[in-house]
Amino acid sequence: MAYVSKETKARIEPQIKAILKQYKLKGSLSVDHGSQLVLKIKSGALDFIGNCNETQNAKTHGNNPLWTAAVDHLDINHFHYRTQFTGEVLECVHAIVEAMNDGNHDRSDSQSDYFDVGWYISIRVGSWNRPYELAA
Repeated sequence: MAYVSKETKARIEPQIKAILKQYKLKGSLSVDHGSQLVLKIKSGALDFIGNCNETQNAKTHGNNPLWTAAVDHLDINHFHYRTQFTGEVLECVHAIVEAMNDGNHDRSDSQSDYFDVGWYISIRVGSWNRPYELAA
């Protein structure tokens, strides 16, 4: 059963704060329902939404886009972020995912419907009621 303790959050938080500072971002790390580590990025110098939209729009086929453009917030898929971002944004997201999974394990087997993870992670850029603020 997935579980993330306050001690684990406290151990990971300095790594996350260092990454946020390095990329000039403001955000907060929290634990949701004891099983999920959540990073909420509120503002910063990186254009996550623009970079993701640009990368995904390049994958369109004719008039059938594979992506619905994000406008003011974005939930980052930590399994597929390598295909969603490029450049400095990709480097930042990669560093965040690595830090949030420090000490985590994933021995899941979806073929047999068996899921065993240390904890889940979620990375949110802005939210539906508080859009991401891109600092110039």
